[in-house]
Amino acid sequence: MIRRLGDDPEREGMLKTPERVEKAMRFLTHGYETTAEAVVGDALFEEHHNNMVLVKDIEMYSLCEHHLLPFFGKVHVAYIPNGRIMGLSKTARLVEVYCRRFQVQERLTEQVAQALWDVVEPQGVGVIVEAHHLCMMMRGVEKQNSVTITSAMRGVFLDDPATREEFLHLAMGSHRPLSR
Repeated sequence: MIRRLGDDPEREGMLKTPERVEKAMRFLTHGYETTAEAVVGDALFEEHHNNMVLVKDIEMYSLCEHHLLPFFGKVHVAYIPNGRIMGLSKTARLVEVYCRRFQVQERLTEQVAQALWDVVEPQGVGVIVEAHHLCMMMRGVEKQNSVTITSAMRGVFLDDPATREEFLHLAMGSHRPLSR
């Protein structure tokens, strides 16, 4: 690739580039090496909490499967338990499983929602992904300020307009940072 693009793979700055790229790609795609069930493990706890649990602003970095360019942003994940809750850090780990694969944002959103739905078996799930895509920013239409937003809903988030509205308000509404 270096040679085809017109550079010298033997020059000092490029000598170790193939190894660095391989190492980077292994890290950026390590989501293929695990499953939702494996990252959640035994972090499911009996708890009769029947209200929304929302983990918001989870940083997300992925690679577009069409151009292998990054897209990045935030993921907001909510669920309503059905007799058991999941350890909070596992929400971010679920996102990591699917964003660390070659992806399209639409599929990523659905995969996170379906994984939570299948593993936790809650009353409902809502997922929103907001992302900037370098394939739109660095090349092609070169639109620097575009943001793509996708959502996926399951259970009461689909069936109950009030639950859906609460999720959208909490996930997308403005909020003040926590004070220290």
